[in-house]
Amino acid sequence: MDIATLLSHDAVLANTSIFDPASPPAESIRSLAILVLAVTAVIGAIVEFILIYSIVRFRRRARANGSGAAPGTEPPQVYGSKPIEIAWTAAPALIVFVLALVTARTLWDVNVPPPRPQAGDNTLFVTVVGRQWWWEYTYDHYNGRELGFTTANELHVPASAGGVPRRVFLILKSADVCHSYWVPRLAGKTDLIPGRVNAMWFQTDQPGLYVGQCAEYCGTQHANMLLRVVVDSPRDFDTWLENERKPAAEDPEASAGRSAFLGQSCVNCHRVRGTSARGTYAPDLTHLMSRQTLASGMVPNTPDRLRRWVADPQPIKPGCLMPAFGLVDRERDDIVRYLLTLR
Repeated sequence: MDIATLLSHDAVLANTSIFDPASPPAESIRSLAILVLAVTAVIGAIVEFILIYSIVRFRRRARANGSGAAPGTEPPQVYGSKPIEIAWTAAPALIVFVLALVTARTLWDVNVPPPRPQAGDNTLFVTVVGRQWWWEYTYDHYNGRELGFTTANELHVPASAGGVPRRVFLILKSADVCHSYWVPRLAGKTDLIPGRVNAMWFQTDQPGLYVGQCAEYCGTQHANMLLRVVVDSPRDFDTWLENERKPAAEDPEASAGRSAFLGQSCVNCHRVRGTSARGTYAPDLTHLMSRQTLASGMVPNTPDRLRRWVADPQPIKPGCLMPAFGLVDRERDDIVRYLLTLR
Protein backbone atom coordinates (compact mmCIF):
# COMPACT_ATOMS: atom_id res chain seq x y z
CA MET A 1 0.00 0.00 0.00
CA ASP A 2 1.58 3.32 -1.09
CA ILE A 3 1.42 6.55 0.93
CA ALA A 4 -1.35 8.09 -1.18
CA THR A 5 -3.46 5.00 -0.59
CA LEU A 6 -2.54 5.16 3.10
CA LEU A 7 -3.81 8.72 3.46
CA SER A 8 -7.05 8.07 1.61
CA HIS A 9 -7.46 4.82 3.54
CA ASP A 10 -6.99 6.67 6.82
CA ALA A 11 -9.59 9.25 5.86
CA VAL A 12 -12.13 6.50 5.20
CA LEU A 13 -11.17 4.06 7.92
CA ALA A 14 -10.73 6.55 10.72
CA ASN A 15 -13.99 4.92 11.78
CA THR A 16 -13.54 4.07 15.44
CA SER A 17 -17.23 3.55 16.24
CA ILE A 18 -18.12 0.65 18.50
CA PHE A 19 -21.40 0.51 16.56
CA ASP A 20 -19.62 -0.76 13.42
CA PRO A 21 -17.99 -3.97 14.70
CA ALA A 22 -15.81 -6.20 12.53
CA SER A 23 -15.12 -9.06 14.95
CA PRO A 24 -17.07 -11.23 17.43
CA PRO A 25 -15.82 -9.48 20.61
CA ALA A 26 -16.70 -6.06 19.18
CA GLU A 27 -20.11 -7.39 18.12
CA SER A 28 -20.78 -8.61 21.67
CA ILE A 29 -19.81 -5.22 23.08
CA ARG A 30 -22.06 -3.41 20.60
CA SER A 31 -25.04 -5.62 21.47
CA LEU A 32 -24.53 -4.93 25.18
CA ALA A 33 -24.16 -1.19 24.57
CA ILE A 34 -27.37 -1.04 22.53
CA LEU A 35 -29.29 -2.96 25.20
CA VAL A 36 -28.01 -0.70 28.01
CA LEU A 37 -28.74 2.43 25.97
CA ALA A 38 -32.27 1.20 25.20
CA VAL A 39 -33.05 0.34 28.82
CA THR A 40 -31.66 3.61 30.17
CA ALA A 41 -33.45 5.59 27.43
CA VAL A 42 -36.79 4.03 28.44
CA ILE A 43 -36.08 4.74 32.13
CA GLY A 44 -35.10 8.31 31.30
CA ALA A 45 -38.26 8.84 29.23
CA ILE A 46 -40.48 7.48 32.04
CA VAL A 47 -38.78 9.65 34.67
CA GLU A 48 -39.07 12.77 32.51
CA PHE A 49 -42.75 12.03 31.76
CA ILE A 50 -43.56 11.63 35.47
CA LEU A 51 -41.59 14.78 36.30
CA ILE A 52 -43.36 16.89 33.68
CA TYR A 53 -46.75 15.42 34.60
CA SER A 54 -46.16 16.19 38.28
CA ILE A 55 -45.07 19.75 37.54
CA VAL A 56 -48.18 20.40 35.46
CA ARG A 57 -50.69 18.40 37.46
CA PHE A 58 -49.69 19.61 40.92
CA ARG A 59 -48.65 23.16 40.16
CA ARG A 60 -49.91 25.90 42.49
CA ARG A 61 -53.34 26.98 41.28
CA ALA A 62 -55.35 30.18 41.85
CA ARG A 63 -58.29 30.01 44.30
CA ALA A 64 -61.85 30.22 43.06
CA ASN A 65 -62.09 33.87 44.13
CA GLY A 66 -59.11 34.68 41.93
CA SER A 67 -56.59 35.18 44.71
CA GLY A 68 -53.39 33.15 44.83
CA ALA A 69 -52.63 30.41 47.32
CA ALA A 70 -51.85 31.55 50.81
CA PRO A 71 -48.13 31.95 51.42
CA GLY A 72 -46.49 28.95 53.10
CA THR A 73 -49.30 26.50 52.31
CA GLU A 74 -48.54 23.06 50.91
CA PRO A 75 -50.62 20.72 48.81
CA PRO A 76 -52.07 17.65 50.55
CA GLN A 77 -49.34 15.16 51.50
CA VAL A 78 -49.86 11.47 50.72
CA TYR A 79 -47.94 8.77 52.61
CA GLY A 80 -47.62 5.00 52.55
CA SER A 81 -48.47 3.52 49.15
CA LYS A 82 -47.19 -0.05 49.40
CA PRO A 83 -47.83 -0.95 45.73
CA ILE A 84 -45.77 2.04 44.57
CA GLU A 85 -42.98 1.31 47.03
CA ILE A 86 -42.81 -2.35 45.96
CA ALA A 87 -42.83 -1.34 42.29
CA TRP A 88 -40.00 1.16 42.54
CA THR A 89 -37.93 -1.32 44.54
CA ALA A 90 -38.59 -4.46 42.48
CA ALA A 91 -38.35 -2.88 39.01
CA PRO A 92 -34.81 -1.45 39.44
CA ALA A 93 -33.65 -4.68 41.08
CA LEU A 94 -34.98 -6.71 38.15
CA ILE A 95 -33.38 -4.36 35.61
CA VAL A 96 -30.01 -4.51 37.37
CA PHE A 97 -30.22 -8.31 37.59
CA VAL A 98 -30.93 -8.66 33.85
CA LEU A 99 -28.14 -6.24 32.92
CA ALA A 100 -25.74 -8.11 35.19
CA LEU A 101 -26.58 -11.41 33.47
CA VAL A 102 -26.11 -9.90 30.01
CA THR A 103 -22.85 -8.26 31.05
CA ALA A 104 -21.56 -11.57 32.43
CA ARG A 105 -22.45 -13.24 29.12
CA THR A 106 -20.56 -10.53 27.21
CA LEU A 107 -17.51 -10.91 29.43
CA TRP A 108 -17.63 -14.66 28.80
CA ASP A 109 -17.57 -14.01 25.04
CA VAL A 110 -14.85 -11.36 25.17
CA ASN A 111 -12.45 -12.71 27.81
CA VAL A 112 -11.33 -15.97 26.21
CA PRO A 113 -8.10 -17.38 27.72
CA PRO A 114 -5.39 -17.96 25.09
CA PRO A 115 -5.14 -21.66 24.18
CA ARG A 116 -1.88 -23.49 23.64
CA PRO A 117 -0.54 -23.17 20.08
CA GLN A 118 -1.14 -26.28 18.00
CA ALA A 119 -0.31 -27.25 14.45
CA GLY A 120 -3.16 -26.47 12.09
CA ASP A 121 -5.01 -24.17 14.50
CA ASN A 122 -4.80 -21.15 12.13
CA THR A 123 -4.28 -18.99 15.21
CA LEU A 124 -1.83 -16.12 15.59
CA PHE A 125 -0.20 -15.36 18.96
CA VAL A 126 1.49 -11.98 19.46
CA THR A 127 3.01 -10.47 22.60
CA VAL A 128 2.32 -6.74 22.80
CA VAL A 129 4.46 -4.52 25.02
CA GLY A 130 3.31 -0.96 25.61
CA ARG A 131 6.14 1.56 25.86
CA GLN A 132 6.24 5.35 26.09
CA TRP A 133 4.98 6.07 23.42
CA TRP A 134 4.98 3.19 20.95
CA TRP A 135 3.97 -0.46 20.62
CA GLU A 136 6.29 -3.46 20.44
CA TYR A 137 4.97 -6.62 18.76
CA THR A 138 6.69 -9.98 19.15
CA TYR A 139 5.19 -12.62 16.87
CA ASP A 140 5.27 -15.86 18.86
CA HIS A 141 3.34 -18.53 16.91
CA TYR A 142 1.13 -18.87 13.86
CA ASN A 143 -0.67 -22.06 12.88
CA GLY A 144 1.42 -23.93 15.43
CA ARG A 145 4.72 -22.69 13.94
CA GLU A 146 7.14 -20.75 16.14
CA LEU A 147 8.03 -17.33 14.72
CA GLY A 148 10.11 -15.38 17.23
CA PHE A 149 10.63 -11.99 15.57
CA THR A 150 9.82 -8.49 16.78
CA THR A 151 8.46 -5.46 14.98
CA ALA A 152 6.83 -2.20 16.05
CA ASN A 153 3.74 0.00 15.83
CA GLU A 154 1.85 -1.74 13.02
CA LEU A 155 0.22 -5.07 13.75
CA HIS A 156 -0.35 -7.32 10.73
CA VAL A 157 -2.85 -10.15 11.16
CA PRO A 158 -4.56 -12.62 8.78
CA ALA A 159 -8.21 -12.35 7.83
CA SER A 160 -10.58 -15.28 8.14
CA ALA A 161 -11.41 -16.62 4.69
CA GLY A 162 -12.94 -19.62 2.98
CA GLY A 163 -14.88 -20.56 6.09
CA VAL A 164 -11.64 -20.89 8.07
CA PRO A 165 -11.57 -18.70 11.21
CA ARG A 166 -8.16 -17.19 11.99
CA ARG A 167 -8.17 -16.00 15.57
CA VAL A 168 -5.63 -13.52 16.92
CA PHE A 169 -4.59 -13.65 20.58
CA LEU A 170 -2.65 -10.73 22.03
CA ILE A 171 -0.65 -11.15 25.23
CA LEU A 172 -0.49 -7.66 26.75
CA LYS A 173 2.35 -6.31 28.90
CA SER A 174 3.80 -2.93 29.83
CA ALA A 175 7.44 -1.94 30.10
CA ASP A 176 6.89 1.30 32.01
CA VAL A 177 3.45 2.74 32.93
CA CYS A 178 -0.17 1.74 32.43
CA HIS A 179 -1.42 1.72 28.84
CA SER A 180 -4.68 0.49 27.31
CA TYR A 181 -5.02 -1.29 23.97
CA TRP A 182 -8.16 -0.27 22.10
CA VAL A 183 -9.13 -0.83 18.49
CA PRO A 184 -12.91 -0.25 18.78
CA ARG A 185 -14.01 -2.17 15.68
CA LEU A 186 -12.05 -5.27 16.72
CA ALA A 187 -12.29 -5.54 20.52
CA GLY A 188 -12.80 -3.66 23.76
CA LYS A 189 -10.26 -1.84 25.88
CA THR A 190 -7.73 -4.00 27.70
CA ASP A 191 -5.15 -2.51 30.04
CA LEU A 192 -1.40 -3.13 29.90
CA ILE A 193 -0.20 -2.95 33.49
CA PRO A 194 3.41 -3.19 34.71
CA GLY A 195 4.01 -6.54 36.40
CA ARG A 196 0.77 -8.05 35.10
CA VAL A 197 -0.09 -10.05 31.97
CA ASN A 198 -3.49 -9.53 30.30
CA ALA A 199 -4.85 -10.97 27.08
CA MET A 200 -7.42 -10.24 24.40
CA TRP A 201 -8.58 -11.83 21.16
CA PHE A 202 -10.36 -11.00 17.92
CA GLN A 203 -10.91 -12.29 14.41
CA THR A 204 -12.32 -10.68 11.29
CA ASP A 205 -13.08 -11.59 7.71
CA GLN A 206 -12.79 -7.98 6.52
CA PRO A 207 -9.27 -7.11 5.28
CA GLY A 208 -8.19 -3.50 5.66
CA LEU A 209 -6.78 -1.01 8.11
CA TYR A 210 -8.23 -0.63 11.60
CA VAL A 211 -7.16 2.28 13.77
CA GLY A 212 -7.19 2.77 17.50
CA GLN A 213 -5.56 4.56 20.37
CA CYS A 214 -3.93 4.01 23.72
CA ALA A 215 -6.91 4.59 26.02
CA GLU A 216 -5.06 5.11 29.32
CA TYR A 217 -3.17 8.34 30.00
CA CYS A 218 0.51 7.41 29.91
CA GLY A 219 2.43 10.68 29.67
CA THR A 220 2.98 13.69 27.45
CA GLN A 221 2.57 11.85 24.14
CA HIS A 222 -0.38 9.68 25.18
CA ALA A 223 -2.62 11.26 22.53
CA ASN A 224 -0.10 10.31 19.83
CA MET A 225 0.33 6.69 20.88
CA LEU A 226 -1.78 5.49 18.00
CA LEU A 227 -2.74 1.97 16.95
CA ARG A 228 -2.79 0.53 13.46
CA VAL A 229 -3.94 -3.02 12.78
CA VAL A 230 -3.56 -4.18 9.17
CA VAL A 231 -5.75 -7.18 8.36
CA ASP A 232 -4.25 -8.96 5.34
CA SER A 233 -5.67 -11.71 3.19
CA PRO A 234 -4.16 -15.08 4.20
CA ARG A 235 -1.87 -15.08 1.15
CA ASP A 236 -0.68 -11.50 1.73
CA PHE A 237 -0.12 -12.24 5.41
CA ASP A 238 2.01 -15.30 4.60
CA THR A 239 4.09 -13.15 2.24
CA TRP A 240 4.50 -10.43 4.86
CA LEU A 241 5.37 -13.02 7.50
CA GLU A 242 8.13 -14.59 5.43
CA ASN A 243 9.67 -11.20 4.70
CA GLU A 244 9.56 -10.12 8.34
CA ARG A 245 11.34 -13.28 9.48
CA LYS A 246 14.38 -12.47 7.31
CA PRO A 247 17.36 -10.50 8.65
CA ALA A 248 17.97 -7.01 7.35
CA ALA A 249 18.93 -6.68 3.70
CA GLU A 250 22.50 -5.65 2.86
CA ASP A 251 22.73 -3.14 0.03
CA PRO A 252 26.35 -2.43 -1.05
CA GLU A 253 25.34 1.05 -2.16
CA ALA A 254 24.30 1.88 1.42
CA SER A 255 27.44 0.51 3.09
CA ALA A 256 28.58 3.96 4.22
CA GLY A 257 25.24 4.58 5.86
CA ARG A 258 25.32 1.15 7.49
CA SER A 259 28.75 1.88 8.96
CA ALA A 260 27.59 5.29 10.14
CA PHE A 261 24.49 3.81 11.76
CA LEU A 262 26.41 1.04 13.53
CA GLY A 263 29.02 3.58 14.66
CA GLN A 264 26.45 5.75 16.40
CA SER A 265 24.72 5.14 19.73
CA CYS A 266 21.61 4.12 17.74
CA VAL A 267 22.70 0.51 18.31
CA ASN A 268 22.23 0.87 22.09
CA CYS A 269 18.47 1.25 21.65
CA HIS A 270 17.53 -0.15 18.24
CA ARG A 271 17.83 -3.67 16.86
CA VAL A 272 18.55 -4.51 13.23
CA ARG A 273 18.63 -8.28 12.86
CA GLY A 274 21.72 -9.53 11.06
CA THR A 275 23.89 -6.68 12.39
CA SER A 276 25.61 -5.75 15.63
CA ALA A 277 22.68 -3.43 16.52
CA ARG A 278 20.93 -5.39 19.26
CA GLY A 279 19.19 -2.79 21.36
CA THR A 280 15.76 -3.57 22.80
CA TYR A 281 14.76 -0.20 24.25
CA ALA A 282 13.48 1.36 21.02
CA PRO A 283 11.64 0.00 17.94
CA ASP A 284 13.16 -2.84 15.93
CA LEU A 285 14.27 -1.35 12.59
CA THR A 286 14.97 -4.58 10.67
CA HIS A 287 12.14 -3.92 8.20
CA LEU A 288 11.48 -0.27 8.95
CA MET A 289 10.43 0.64 5.40
CA SER A 290 7.77 -2.06 5.28
CA ARG A 291 5.78 0.13 7.71
CA GLN A 292 3.39 2.78 6.50
CA THR A 293 4.01 5.29 9.28
CA LEU A 294 6.60 6.65 11.70
CA ALA A 295 6.31 7.70 15.35
CA SER A 296 3.56 5.19 16.22
CA GLY A 297 1.23 6.22 13.43
CA MET A 298 1.78 9.98 13.61
CA VAL A 299 3.29 10.69 10.17
CA PRO A 300 3.64 8.82 6.84
CA ASN A 301 6.85 6.85 6.43
CA THR A 302 8.40 8.79 3.55
CA PRO A 303 12.08 9.57 2.88
CA ASP A 304 11.55 13.24 3.75
CA ARG A 305 9.75 12.47 7.03
CA LEU A 306 12.39 9.88 7.92
CA ARG A 307 15.16 12.41 7.29
CA ARG A 308 13.47 14.95 9.54
CA TRP A 309 12.91 12.30 12.22
CA VAL A 310 16.57 11.22 12.21
CA ALA A 311 17.74 14.84 12.33
CA ASP A 312 15.56 15.69 15.35
CA PRO A 313 12.40 13.80 16.37
CA GLN A 314 11.35 16.36 19.00
CA PRO A 315 9.54 18.78 16.62
CA ILE A 316 7.49 15.81 15.35
CA LYS A 317 6.82 14.10 18.68
CA PRO A 318 7.77 16.43 21.54
CA GLY A 319 8.93 14.61 24.63
CA CYS A 320 9.70 11.31 22.90
CA LEU A 321 12.65 9.49 24.37
CA MET A 322 14.87 9.73 21.26
CA PRO A 323 17.13 12.80 21.40
CA ALA A 324 18.65 14.75 18.52
CA PHE A 325 22.20 13.51 17.89
CA GLY A 326 23.58 16.59 16.16
CA LEU A 327 24.52 14.68 13.01
CA VAL A 328 26.21 16.57 10.20
CA ASP A 329 24.29 16.54 6.93
CA ARG A 330 26.46 13.86 5.33
CA GLU A 331 26.11 11.46 8.27
CA ARG A 332 22.37 12.02 8.40
CA ASP A 333 21.94 11.46 4.66
CA ASP A 334 24.07 8.30 4.75
CA ILE A 335 22.09 6.88 7.68
CA VAL A 336 18.76 7.69 6.03
CA ARG A 337 19.96 6.10 2.79
CA TYR A 338 20.74 2.94 4.76
CA LEU A 339 17.45 2.95 6.62
CA LEU A 340 15.59 3.23 3.31
CA THR A 341 17.00 -0.17 2.33
CA LEU A 342 15.41 -1.90 5.35
CA ARG A 343 12.33 -3.29 3.65
